Amino acid sequence: MDTEAQPTERDRSLPPAGPENTSGTAGPEGRSRSALVSRFTPWLPGGRITLTLLLCLLFLLAVNTFVARPFQIPSGSMEHGLRVGDRVLVNKLAYRFGAGPRRGDVIVFDGTGYFGDADYVKRVVGVGGDHVVCCDAEGRIRVNGRSVDESGFLFPGDSPSTVSFDVVVPDGRLFVLGDHRSDSSDSRDHLGSPGGGMIPVDGVIGRADGIVWPFDHATRLHRPDAYARVPAPETDAAEDAHG
Repeated sequence: MDTEAQPTERDRSLPPAGPENTSGTAGPEGRSRSALVSRFTPWLPGGRITLTLLLCLLFLLAVNTFVARPFQIPSGSMEHGLRVGDRVLVNKLAYRFGAGPRRGDVIVFDGTGYFGDADYVKRVVGVGGDHVVCCDAEGRIRVNGRSVDESGFLFPGDSPSTVSFDVVVPDGRLFVLGDHRSDSSDSRDHLGSPGGGMIPVDGVIGRADGIVWPFDHATRLHRPDAYARVPAPETDAAEDAHG
């Protein structure tokens, strides 16, 4: 009796083994992308390189429009922190999801109808409901009854203000000042103008988050701690107490 195992015939229903397809473009999606690129490149000088550059340009344009954009400092009103010619990165999403400008923020805003037909960069000193006064017995600005120590960012030798004022900031408005007070046209100089020198929150383009050029001056911009200790306006405190 033959006890050896008899060889069996290979199942002819199975396809012959072959090398695996490792190409990411051989599938339907890959062929679709390739066909789409091939449809446009013949019309563009430079072909794929030009198409890539155009896509990058569109991406940068979208970022500049909706997310962030550079802003060149036009004057010395924010020295010594921001110098003429510095470029700051303006965060356009900072106030788009419910949060509003806070005291101490450096903002860029459209001054049309309030300061002039241009964009400006200033520091927020008062927000809606704040009582802003200059000055206390030591020459410091007071916000909601608390004196603010601005020595950490004021231009050396400048006083907080040589102009006296006593204002309550309307809701939806901001009271803004330059850090170089002796070289800044700001809310103090427009108290008699439309809006009383207070700019509308809707006119804020974004928050300046850092200096990006020149590289040797690049740094992140932080909100001074002095403003964090300012209490809420009395009206807000009363509403909270009864709420």
